[in-house]
Amino acid sequence: MKILVTGGTGYIGSHTAVELLKKGYDVVIIDNLSNSHAGVIDRIEEITGKKPEFHQFDLIDREKTAAFFADHKSLDGIIHFAAFKAVGESMTEPLMYYRNNLDSLINILQGMKDNGIKNIVFSSSCTVYGQPDELPVKETSPIKDAWSPYGNTKQMAEQILRFAVEAHGLKTIGLRYFNPIGAHDSALIGELPLGVPNNLVPFITQTAIGLRKSLNVFGSDYNTPDGTAIRDYIHVVDLAKAHVIAVDRMIAGKGKSDMEIFNLGTGNGFSVLEVIQSFERVSGQKLNYQIVDRRPGDIEKVWADTSFANDELGWKAEMSLDEMMASAWKWEKALAEK
Repeated sequence: MKILVTGGTGYIGSHTAVELLKKGYDVVIIDNLSNSHAGVIDRIEEITGKKPEFHQFDLIDREKTAAFFADHKSLDGIIHFAAFKAVGESMTEPLMYYRNNLDSLINILQGMKDNGIKNIVFSSSCTVYGQPDELPVKETSPIKDAWSPYGNTKQMAEQILRFAVEAHGLKTIGLRYFNPIGAHDSALIGELPLGVPNNLVPFITQTAIGLRKSLNVFGSDYNTPDGTAIRDYIHVVDLAKAHVIAVDRMIAGKGKSDMEIFNLGTGNGFSVLEVIQSFERVSGQKLNYQIVDRRPGDIEKVWADTSFANDELGWKAEMSLDEMMASAWKWEKALAEK
């Protein structure tokens, strides 16, 4: 069985490629390396003993994407990660986000339609919920107005998928994940953004290792116990394993409908300050941080009701926050030694 992983040298994509290879799947990766390194392919091989087939090009290139699919008609499924993903950047570069995140999806769906490929797992996001009225948020919770162009691209992508599934006989599973953090236990792969990190945890670890002067905590006046924003943090390997289960489910024809949606989180919300405290606890490092104004596009608090994924997929996140932060610190220290 052969699975295409778009964005497969990126953070979540690389961990998912590892889990797919461990399960016996053949993996093909497409990545334009806009926020990752080609060396990740070698690290995936080092972990698994198997080297994925790799193609470097941009999925918004319609002709190259069409040519790829014409040469890969035997794909059993696709996991689509490739997208821009920074909420703050999307607020200042909205057109770039719409063009990249939607054009790439449309080109993939066209390739599927033209070549008889039926199964796609889509990397969605809890940002589709906006700021929920009730917590924890369920898959059936209302889709509120997006707080960022990034979140809006995920909302629009789900709608594109819904109509493409109906029109072209495709099957899709949309995985709405919350906040992936941590790194593989081998410390060979992890979150390594090019340039200044947009996500909290790599900024924490880079500050602690001395790459950054201090961490900005965006907002201390939210309606939360300590005033900082709350998120549901999930270990990236727990998340990757859910993608393998989703692929298994589609290939085996076990889906209850042609488009299924699942929340992937731990079901627990932690504030920014609680994440910092967890890091300090597991690392023994005192973190230099400062409170600054809120960041445009950030919602106040969100965490998942994961019962549907737990019951229907037989999947459950296993790692604690301290375990997640310890793995992120192990990864950062491994990078510093290279």
